[in-house]
Amino acid sequence: MTVRSRTPRTTALLLAAAVALTTAVGTGDAVAHSPRPAGLEGTWRMDGYGTVVSVENGGRLLRTYETTAVSCVPGELTATRPTATGPFRQDGDVLTVNATGPDRAEFAFADNVGHRTLRRTAALPANCQGKTPPAPGTAADPRDVFDVYWQTYAENYPFFAARNVDWNAVRDRFRPRITRTTKPAELYAVLVEMIRPLHDGHTGLVDLTRPEEYFSGIREDTVLPDEKARKRIDQAVLAGPVGDLRVSRANGQITYSEGADRIGFLRITGFQNYGQGDGYEADKAVLGKALDEVFTAARTRGPKALRGLILDLRLNGGGSDRLALDVAERLTDRPYPAYLKHARNDARDPREFTPAEPVLLRPHRGPVYTGPLAVLTGRLTMSAGETLTQALLGRGPKPTLIGENTQGLFSDKLERTLPNGWKFWLPNEEFLSAKDGRTTYDGAGIPPHVRTDVFTEKELTEGRDSALAEARRRLS
Repeated sequence: MTVRSRTPRTTALLLAAAVALTTAVGTGDAVAHSPRPAGLEGTWRMDGYGTVVSVENGGRLLRTYETTAVSCVPGELTATRPTATGPFRQDGDVLTVNATGPDRAEFAFADNVGHRTLRRTAALPANCQGKTPPAPGTAADPRDVFDVYWQTYAENYPFFAARNVDWNAVRDRFRPRITRTTKPAELYAVLVEMIRPLHDGHTGLVDLTRPEEYFSGIREDTVLPDEKARKRIDQAVLAGPVGDLRVSRANGQITYSEGADRIGFLRITGFQNYGQGDGYEADKAVLGKALDEVFTAARTRGPKALRGLILDLRLNGGGSDRLALDVAERLTDRPYPAYLKHARNDARDPREFTPAEPVLLRPHRGPVYTGPLAVLTGRLTMSAGETLTQALLGRGPKPTLIGENTQGLFSDKLERTLPNGWKFWLPNEEFLSAKDGRTTYDGAGIPPHVRTDVFTEKELTEGRDSALAEARRRLS
């Protein structure tokens, strides 16, 4: 999922959320049977995302509404299309809605993986009608803000038990502190304190009147590197035996080098904001061109083919899952299930989900690399960087994962708007193992096959990169 951020640091944290403006949850309304609007025109409930979708103007305008049992807030998505068929667009975001029956449809984003089920409803809920999206700084009763925030987590967040948080107890503790006269700064502090113990990097809150002061959760053992630390990491990695630089794209987010030993080193530090245009389609074109330059016919087969490939995802902050799978599809010559995906869809029971949807990996139509593969991972391997790692677990021959556990963030971010215009985001999905259909890596992350230090102070000071050295040793 992707979202346009307001500051450089918030890019990785907010990007997956803006498209998720359309993926909110709620309980189903009664299905309208008569009269039935033509085509997609009308009102729809999204299964598992608390969103109401309204298709208007002869099927050419699409709006979303974020709902809970106590609220309805108009979403920021107002997508249009020139005719009653084809994809909807808003800025750089592209989405499709296709009817699968008279009262059912499938909703999908181009930069995302999988679909969401829509069920036709009789009308827009009464508490949604006549509303407009609240602007930042909108006056609102702090008690209403608290209630919408708490209720959204109560209905959508799947991981309270796994993270040992009693959400009802959180309400009992903090709700009495909020009154009609609670100041914004105090309210903001309370909302942050409520979710801080989750230590979940896909949770966060921002007051858009002060976007530089946002909160985002993080696993307890993780410190996000600042610009200086990132430069040290870059210097340590690129100073190692990675060969001559052959490809550098997306402002250095995609780099490839290769030594005389024909071991390739592909480093990808994100799947978003490649800088060559606005939105997913521009990013896809940049990534596709870079991968075409890396996975040539000569490198993938014949006497000069690569003897091994190292894929470095240790500093990958995520972005589009679809772009992540584009990489995986260059690394196989056979289709296979990457993982399964489902979303929480019962406001009262966090163990209830939508039907799990298999995500199938299909080989790229062109040169693909099928030789030995080592994948470098660590706690800074996040979100789409992790879904790529998970997708590669079913590859043959199997990759060797080297380094540390990934961060443990897989769900798309569900971004919501509070009555005062503040934004917050949370996960509401699980990505399940394709092998057993039950295992998830949320929280703990995907473990490596070979454990090494990753970007420790000792390693950086001494100019060592144990994970990279181990990968080269195994491939050589």
